[in-house]
Amino acid sequence: MSEGAFIQEATLTTEFKALKQNGPEFPKEYKQLKAVVIGGGTGAPVSIRTLLSMGVQTSAVVAMADDGGSTGILRAEAKVTPPGDIRKCLAAFAEDPDDPMTKAFKYRFEFARNHTLGNLMLSALEEATGSFPEAVKICGDLLNCRGYVYPSTLNNVELCARTLDGRTLHGQATACKSKTALEEVWLESAGQPMPYVEAIRAIYEADFVVLGPGSLFTSIIPNLLVPGIPEAIERTKAKTIFVCSLADQQGETWGLSALEHVDALRRHGIGSNLDYVLIHSENELIPRQHIQDSFEAIAGGAALQSAHQESKEGKPLTAHIRPVEISHEDIQLIQRDGTMVLVRNMVDPQRPTWHDPRALAGAFSDVFKLNTEG
Repeated sequence: MSEGAFIQEATLTTEFKALKQNGPEFPKEYKQLKAVVIGGGTGAPVSIRTLLSMGVQTSAVVAMADDGGSTGILRAEAKVTPPGDIRKCLAAFAEDPDDPMTKAFKYRFEFARNHTLGNLMLSALEEATGSFPEAVKICGDLLNCRGYVYPSTLNNVELCARTLDGRTLHGQATACKSKTALEEVWLESAGQPMPYVEAIRAIYEADFVVLGPGSLFTSIIPNLLVPGIPEAIERTKAKTIFVCSLADQQGETWGLSALEHVDALRRHGIGSNLDYVLIHSENELIPRQHIQDSFEAIAGGAALQSAHQESKEGKPLTAHIRPVEISHEDIQLIQRDGTMVLVRNMVDPQRPTWHDPRALAGAFSDVFKLNTEG
């Protein structure tokens, strides 16, 4: 067997095991709670695994706009429903991450156009059964998934974007690598996309709707662009939680502050239906220079100067990894419509763009306590 022929995507498996084995004891009442995670990509699985580790009954609603990599090839050449983000969430729900089937499901084959086995299985099962939801269900059974994954729509959609410097981009893969931050995104399709009914049901039955973490414009917001999804969030009894990203590695949010992340959600369908925002800071005093220094060290000394202004002016940013900024003034502006902001140190010290599962669990627990006590 050639070394490196079978590659698994990066996960926080070790950290989640530590949370399960050595983490805090969560109240038994959490087992009665229902949460639905809305997102896609690599971010939503972090919330999924964290909530499962806390005992919360969890499901996921996943964006269907992915058109890059293996998924893009399958969409273009096999005309299938995009499997990539669904695959990642199914793997997050798997009962045992060390089970051979689960590990194989995540294998990526560089010698075969970089396809993953999970993508090929979902696409083949969609063809064999004539139903993408049935393909997802079969894979969920194979992985002994502890929750359900629902596409936000079954329509063939393309994500389009307008940047802050006025350019129009077509395709999710192109938009997420924009040279400047995005201002607006929308879906294009042959007809108006329809929401998948099980996704709507999951939102209505939830106690908490969790947005993210993940790519704001290309993983989270595409779900809100499907008619029926934001209306369900508005009408559900569930409290809505936005887990803001820690840092930027791609271009779509370069230079945007936490406040601008929230404003983008509000512009794209969430409106005033946002109850909690979880934002990272090295400590609750928000020592901005200390945050920048720590990210600069990890980024190999890349300059972090004037990132926000560079993005606005359409200039290439100098930093590869840059923290999402937050200030006391921004917190007050976010909270002006009744949203509660919780600022916590949630970064994984070894991976500056990943949330630490224990810290994220603690933040979720704080929100749960606010809604279940008394």
